Order: sequence, then C-alpha cells, then structure tokens
Amino acid sequence: MALHLIKLCVGADSIEDLREWVSHRALTAIAAGLEPHSVHTTRMFPKRMEELLDGGSLYWVIKGQVQARQSLLDIRSFKGEDGISRCDLVLGPEVIETSPAPKRPFQGWRYLNADDAPRDLGGHGLPEDMPSELRRELAELGLL
Repeated sequence: MALHLIKLCVGADSIEDLREWVSHRALTAIAAGLEPHSVHTTRMFPKRMEELLDGGSLYWVIKGQVQARQSLLDIRSFKGEDGISRCDLVLGPEVIETSPAPKRPFQGWRYLNADDAPRDLGGHGLPEDMPSELRRELAELGLL
C-alpha cells in the first residue's frame, strides 16, 4: 500500500495557481533539455522512501484544505552550497484535483496513509471548469 506526503502549498491561493507554477516549471525544464518534472526542495529527508516511491503522491494543502496531489517520481538527497543537506521531491507534471478535506496549518511535511488520503475528484460528473471555491463549498456541505 502506498504511503503519501502532505505539505502546505505556500504562495498558491488556488489549484489554478499551483497548476500555473507547475506548468511554468515544466516549460523551463523542457527549454533546458530536461524532463518536465517539477521539483520541491525540503530540508528533511523522508526515512520511508521506498514506501513513498511505491505509488505515493505529495498532497497539497491550499487555503486550509487538501485540494490537489502530484505523483512522487523520485526523492533525491543533496548538499546545498551552504553545506546543509536537503531533499528534492521530484513530482509528476500533472496536478490532480482531490476531494477537499480540511487541514490545520503545520510546518514541513507529514506522512499520509493511503486510507486517510482524500479521493481524486475525476469521474464524479462535475464540470471540469467548476471553480475550486465552489467545489470547496460543496465539499463542506457534504455534497461531494
């Protein structure tokens, strides 16, 4: 069973903001002749790496709600110019919208068990262009 990570998406006000950032990073990588993956750098290195890379994702908390995820493709350790070890989370290029789930603020990342992860929203008969704010309100009312 896959293990996931969950992290606050600092600087993004919506899923659209996150998608724009991921798209920009992918285009920059392609222009440099690299794979179109986005990379998120974090200070702490996960000890349960094998479980995470066995189908895990990084779930993003936006505006106090888990709203999206990206597949974890690789986890790389490196030492910065300042001599401090860091971790690159290599993420798939697709931002997958999830069922909104409330989450209080926290620092860093946390492990997220597959049983506790919100389900993907695809296939619920909802319009693709439905605003994320409306989806969030419907989820809070228990209608999603």
